[in-house]
Amino acid sequence: MKQTLNKYEDKMKKTIQSFADELSTIRAGRANPHVLDRMTVDYYGVATPIQQVGNISIPEARVLQIQPWDTSLLKAIEKAINESDIGINPSNDGKMIRLIFPELTEERRKDLTKDVKKKGENAKVAIRNIRREALETLKKMEKANEITEDEQEVAEKEVQKLTDRSIDEIDKHIENKNKEILSV
Repeated sequence: MKQTLNKYEDKMKKTIQSFADELSTIRAGRANPHVLDRMTVDYYGVATPIQQVGNISIPEARVLQIQPWDTSLLKAIEKAINESDIGINPSNDGKMIRLIFPELTEERRKDLTKDVKKKGENAKVAIRNIRREALETLKKMEKANEITEDEQEVAEKEVQKLTDRSIDEIDKHIENKNKEILSV
């Protein structure tokens, strides 16, 4: 039974981690190298993440600098950024690419906080689905006489505690990201 609970706890942790990773790609007016996480460039015929073809640094609060190890990749990196949905035009000086993050407008900040809440709700739904799956598994185990009714009740309470903790953690991620977005 402990294995079963651990399996569902791991699923919940992975859901939270996935949500946190998704939040890290939302730009909040500050330079954040995670906005490049999902971008790839054609590197000798192989789709390669931008982080693996050069050095990424943040020389100023709102500037992201990409210095490829192979300068022939500048055009490919520039193209990947232009085709992405981050909404920033790269500037290429022949040696490196700079991304200058504009200040967010009040309206854009509010839209981003709504987006964060929506993503958080989706993560909470995923957690609740994992809880439902766990409870169904426990009922099947009890029907098959693998665990007693008392053990099932104890396990169900444990699943509920895991669910509550996971949802609290998602709420903290939402709150922190919204503070980051709303801070000027």
